[in-house]
Amino acid sequence: MVNTDNLAASYLDSLARHRALFEVMDTYQQQATELLAACHQALQAGGKVIWFGNGGSAADAQHLAAEFVVRYKKERGPLASIALTTDTSILTAHSNDYHFDTVFARQVQALCKPEDLVIGLTTSGTSANINLALQAANEIGAYTVALTGRDGGEVKNIAKLPIIIANDETARIQEAHMFIGHWLCEALDMLVAE
Repeated sequence: MVNTDNLAASYLDSLARHRALFEVMDTYQQQATELLAACHQALQAGGKVIWFGNGGSAADAQHLAAEFVVRYKKERGPLASIALTTDTSILTAHSNDYHFDTVFARQVQALCKPEDLVIGLTTSGTSANINLALQAANEIGAYTVALTGRDGGEVKNIAKLPIIIANDETARIQEAHMFIGHWLCEALDMLVAE
């Protein structure tokens, strides 16, 4: 039987780790502002925002693409955005016929234009499929961003704007990524809402 005291302690310990990370989230404000400027510029130029990630980061990519296309808080027109994690036929066909490492790079090659903003989410910075996709976007001339964690891994040398959440816990890194993503949506609402 589970000890309820241990469960209560676990909850409070998790909350303490979350609070400790968010105590330093102000140190990412400049990078988040750079992300906002790049995003706004891409949309103003007729480009789109392309998102991708693995696992929980895939869900976050889809979530944020939906906030762009549908809305965040304010009424506004749709913002061009797509998550490369949603087409199961492409994901499974490519992974079966080629390799999972290139599943996002192939989509970037097919869909990305130089005026686009490409955002890869990887808590480790070492996900080959994220890194190869960002390299492909760089070759096309798109602006590349990595939302990552830990020490930034390999992706910090690939993305034009690596935002490295200096934490080793995957859940906390993802919480920080979603905070930045939601703030980006809020700030874009302020810039483009009718």
